[in-house]
Amino acid sequence: MNTTSVAITAEQKRQYEQEGYCVLERVIPEEHLEILRGEAASFIDKIHAEMDQHGKDILGINHRNRRYFISNRYKESARLREFLFSDLTAQICRATLGPQAYLFYEQYVIKAAEVGMKFAWHQDSGYVGHPHRTYLSCWCALDDMTVENGTIYVLPYSRAGTKEVIPHIQEAQTNDLVGYHGTDPGIPVIVPAGSIAVFSSTCFHRSGANTTKKMRRCYLAQYSAEPILNKDGTAPHGLAEPFLKDGVSVR
Repeated sequence: MNTTSVAITAEQKRQYEQEGYCVLERVIPEEHLEILRGEAASFIDKIHAEMDQHGKDILGINHRNRRYFISNRYKESARLREFLFSDLTAQICRATLGPQAYLFYEQYVIKAAEVGMKFAWHQDSGYVGHPHRTYLSCWCALDDMTVENGTIYVLPYSRAGTKEVIPHIQEAQTNDLVGYHGTDPGIPVIVPAGSIAVFSSTCFHRSGANTTKKMRRCYLAQYSAEPILNKDGTAPHGLAEPFLKDGVSVR
């Protein structure tokens, strides 16, 4: 899919560097948007089949007709790889990470109608749990995002007061890790489907509950400038799939 016409402006790049995020509206080609939606439905069907097999409505952190976290299934789907290693994602990585990039993690986050749960203030790096180089998150809106359906809120560096990873505390009710305890509500990312919120792994963000009658779907693709290793440095912490070398895709 040709996405070379999509460009990150100098102002968006500056905002990412200075505030930890920027928003790219309507940049995912319609063909890729339909791929991401179709694969989401397919994976939900697979999860339901597993639940039926075990006679359960909860499987790990997936709750039937409530919420789904579907992680690192790209090796099962050539169609997902079309997006993950596309011209568009390469361009975003070059503008934010530089000439080297690795796929670190990918995940669907789906909140069902009227029951989708909120997610607490956190930095993605807070979930790694040991020192590492800051990485990139591309939060891809598969539906029009609103406050009512539980979009994300971002907290710019200037309002959070830091660019550093802050110790996170586990929230008893939800098991979410929480790193910001202030009163700033953040900036809601209200965007049409096909948009991408691009943010650093040290940028605080949260999401609200889905109070609408429709499912709220997003796809999270994360990239690093170098392989992120586990605490003792013996193996990758997540994925370490090479993507860019000297600015050129190796896929």
